[in-house]
Amino acid sequence: MNTPEQNASTGERLERFIEKARAFPPLRTAVVDAGESHVLEGMLEAREKGLIDPSLIGQPERIRQICETLACPPPDERDIHPVSSEEEAAALGVELVSRGEADALAKGWIHTDTLMHPVLKTLRGGQRVSHVFVADLPTYRKLLFITDAAINITPGLMEKADIVQNAVHLARLLGVDTPKVAALSSVEVVKPAIPSTIDAACLSKMAERGQIRHAIVDGPLAFDNAISRDAANTKHIVSVVAGEADILLAPDLDAGNILAKDLEYLAGATLAGIVVGARVPIMLPSRSDPPAARLASAAIAVLMHHHWPTPE
Repeated sequence: MNTPEQNASTGERLERFIEKARAFPPLRTAVVDAGESHVLEGMLEAREKGLIDPSLIGQPERIRQICETLACPPPDERDIHPVSSEEEAAALGVELVSRGEADALAKGWIHTDTLMHPVLKTLRGGQRVSHVFVADLPTYRKLLFITDAAINITPGLMEKADIVQNAVHLARLLGVDTPKVAALSSVEVVKPAIPSTIDAACLSKMAERGQIRHAIVDGPLAFDNAISRDAANTKHIVSVVAGEADILLAPDLDAGNILAKDLEYLAGATLAGIVVGARVPIMLPSRSDPPAARLASAAIAVLMHHHWPTPE
């Protein structure tokens, strides 16, 4: 029987995190390359809801012009930090965190690699840095956590184990006690010619032996088997994860990114993008994501800032 959480329509599950996050003080957030309408609309809405206290890094005239177009109150001049390039914006965002003037970063109209270069150099925590899209879909009865779709390009086995563990920590933070992880491939049997099937099988065994904690991992599973019990039954797949996946581990960045954007544009998903493993939360949606995605990312960043688990 579906729980009330499983019956929630798209957006409602992420909206609950927004309400939870509003119980905390606004998170001081450096918005890196803020001069774009989707970025500013989402960040200023997050400010209005009391989620963040933004420092806007970008071209001041462009930021003021967009605020005027959006008919929103202009930011205080003290909250605008002028820069002349993406690289300068990324460096300044990291510097604000390092100086203790910001507690989180938010990706604005900047390419991910440009933002992450100084982050990985200066703000790397004690674990692997990875990315998770938290997807709220009208066609799936619970949240889907998709990883890694933005940072780790072609991870090997041990890197994938770290990526899974990061996603498990995030899922547990957001209320999934024992996440079910589907290690995806194009097929659901081990084939040496398809390396992702071998990695998936190893990850499953690693979880059984405690090398991945607080989760049930199975694989290889094709996407249909991971999210559809009917598809799994048709293929005679016996798995507690099949049709019940909370976390989808993509075999590489290309697959994860394509999957997330397919769900967003063809299945009506709202995606909250977040970086896990850095010293501070980093809101990292796609550059084309709407303000609602940025608002949800901000809420998750607030919860991470206050409740992120201590490494075991």
